[in-house]
Amino acid sequence: MTVYDIPVKSIDGQTMTLERFRGRMLLVVNVASRCGFTPQYKGLEEMYQRRKDDLVVLGFPCNQFGRQEPGSDREIREFCDDYYNVSFPLFAKIDVNGAGAHPLYQLLKAEKRGFLGRQAIAWNFTKFLVDRNGNVVKRYSSRTTPEKIEKEVFS
Repeated sequence: MTVYDIPVKSIDGQTMTLERFRGRMLLVVNVASRCGFTPQYKGLEEMYQRRKDDLVVLGFPCNQFGRQEPGSDREIREFCDDYYNVSFPLFAKIDVNGAGAHPLYQLLKAEKRGFLGRQAIAWNFTKFLVDRNGNVVKRYSSRTTPEKIEKEVFS
């Protein structure tokens, strides 16, 4: 099983896979609208606009950390439009940890562990970089900014 095989649901309710993004790098991010890291939406969108031929940012809302993403998918979409003009793909709200963790996040966490070998996601805006062949190559903490990731990946 690869990241391209796992069904995901877009924020507007369409079931799909990530196959359409094969050949480009992916930056998979668990996002939230009421988090101290929420301003990273701006950097993620700017990086996406500059690099979208090479890299696709994929936002997966999650309410597991401090209940910082309480809204419905429609409310999340509106927030992203109104405050950050997000054009990168957003998906339906999911769990990233625990028994109900989405299969995509089960795969990402199994491939790249976090700080001190921790598999669980620690907080909102944890990021996974997937290469053009679907390999999970790096995991970034919430504190790692999109600007730092872009500089690392594209320099």
